[in-house]
Amino acid sequence: MKLNFNKFKYNTARLLVAGAAVLATVAGCKKAFLQPEPLSFFEPDATFSTQSGLDAAMAICDRHLRAYWTYTSAVDLGRPISTDYMFSDVAVAGKTDDGNIFADIATRLTPTDLPERTSYFWGETYNGVKYANTILTYVDQVQGLSETAKNEYRGRALFHRSFRYLALCFQFKDVPLITKLLRAPKIDYKSTRREAILEMLTLDMEKAVRWVPNQAQMGLTGMINKGACRQLLIKCYLATGKWDKAIAQADTLINNSGYSLMNANFGSFISPYANVWPVTRNVIWDLHRPENKAIGGNRETILVMINRNETDMGIKLNAVRNWGPMLDNSATTTPDGKQAVRFYAPSNGSYRAQYDYNRALGRGIGVIRPTYYAQKGVWYVNGVNDQGDLRHNTAVGNWVTMESIKYNDPTSANFGQNLRLRNAAGTLLCRDTIRNWFDYPHYKYYIEDPLATQNINSADHRGGAGDWYCYRLAETYLLRAEAKFYKGDIAGATQDVNAIRRRAQCTQLYTTVNIHDIMSERARELNMEEWRFTELSRVSYCLALSGRPDEQGTVYNVDNLAQNSYWYQRLQRYNDFFNKGKVMVRNRSYTIAPHNINWPIPQNEIDANGGARLRQNPGYSGHNMAEPVWQTWQEAVADEDVF
Repeated sequence: MKLNFNKFKYNTARLLVAGAAVLATVAGCKKAFLQPEPLSFFEPDATFSTQSGLDAAMAICDRHLRAYWTYTSAVDLGRPISTDYMFSDVAVAGKTDDGNIFADIATRLTPTDLPERTSYFWGETYNGVKYANTILTYVDQVQGLSETAKNEYRGRALFHRSFRYLALCFQFKDVPLITKLLRAPKIDYKSTRREAILEMLTLDMEKAVRWVPNQAQMGLTGMINKGACRQLLIKCYLATGKWDKAIAQADTLINNSGYSLMNANFGSFISPYANVWPVTRNVIWDLHRPENKAIGGNRETILVMINRNETDMGIKLNAVRNWGPMLDNSATTTPDGKQAVRFYAPSNGSYRAQYDYNRALGRGIGVIRPTYYAQKGVWYVNGVNDQGDLRHNTAVGNWVTMESIKYNDPTSANFGQNLRLRNAAGTLLCRDTIRNWFDYPHYKYYIEDPLATQNINSADHRGGAGDWYCYRLAETYLLRAEAKFYKGDIAGATQDVNAIRRRAQCTQLYTTVNIHDIMSERARELNMEEWRFTELSRVSYCLALSGRPDEQGTVYNVDNLAQNSYWYQRLQRYNDFFNKGKVMVRNRSYTIAPHNINWPIPQNEIDANGGARLRQNPGYSGHNMAEPVWQTWQEAVADEDVF
């Protein structure tokens, strides 16, 4: 954890320029704001002793938060959140043309090999901690700010730091605790017990809830507000076993904070390619249109991450590109041997507007692909495939099945017919069902890129930038259901889950719920909003804390989760790829191990921290339980001043 302060100063100055540009876009700041004194490019003390410097640092924090979904810049592949989903019950790696496909997690994930974006969640998360600590370090030096204003900055910074540390605790477990900026390099950090960090985060978020204003009192949308602080505090209370306090905070959000579930159509109705993929207007579609996420009429939004095309806040999500199937691929054929789906530019003679799936659905390449459970199994409730559930409804246009797409090569005898997986003789018509053949939620993944769709010579719609939810009230209901379940209030937990199901117009409601039902409802409702693996890791810890059994009657031990956890057992039951021996890609089988509930501490970080040893997690080379760790957060904080 060696930190070169001079390098920090230089990188901070560069980030401030970007942060200033973001603020100019959001707040309409005067041009003079973009012309800081030259000294500020080299001296953080000069930059951060002004309110504009704090604002720029806060803008960096907000932008950094979005980057877990968008990455730090526009890239074709590799969204960090996609890596998180590769460790879950609902998705696995899908790049079948990649010899390094991250399928064999059990053996590939090591301290010296962190494939995909696993290392991002270490390095960039600590960057986010640093940005938050910058504000906390300098806020007292800003002249002219009232104590109330300073507390607002502190509260938002505490949110950003706590959000990142909560993730680190359930991805990497015991990690170094850093709460301040360093004036000299420090290379003797110790790991701090997860329980101690969680205790500190809870105290910090209690302050943030007191200090940060409600969204209604704020002039800007997208900044951290009191509701977001409450939502994070609920998760902290769950992680520390404070079920009653979690319920009380959820009650306040749901009943007394001005939020409500959106149960009827609202905002703008946008169905851009109705001749190809018609959408019948419905509340789930409206709720997930980027144009509706940040509007005042959306009372469900707690925290939205602003991400707009052709602005300084815009990074193309390429959502369907990463998460949708590869339709335009020769591995999927018509019964008469032609390519099943072709993406023609409008200027091409073979183009037929009613079959323009490139623009209507987007050009996916299956970086990750859903499990059978995510496509089929999770939608069964009470043993019934709930056809009414708007989140899984093809009839209204929200959900895409491969069979609902039509062959669009005009030279094929099957032109205009619906796709089929097998021909009349039972032979597969798709040679790569991992990457090319799966269903997905169109209402979530489709984000139009106007530049791509307006180019008549283009057949490459990968998806544009769009506002994205960080927190919304639907998750609050499910967090409250979780807390009630741990407390033994099964009727109350069932009522909260059913509130989400009623809004989705489900025909099947629960009569009683267990932890599986709650996590299944999260999978239905929060796809690509929650970090699925990180939440499963958290819930595994909370379930063990509660002493309550899972749906199979198993009770877990919080000190033994690297050997047996709800996360691992859930993957064994519901992920049809891992450890089943059915699928091999590029000579790699899909495998995962119990100890993968904690990712390895990167070896390069251990080596750089030469004055002490960070404790490696169980199951990875270098693990030694004898390595000392800080038992309390107070000890860790005190040690930060010892060099």
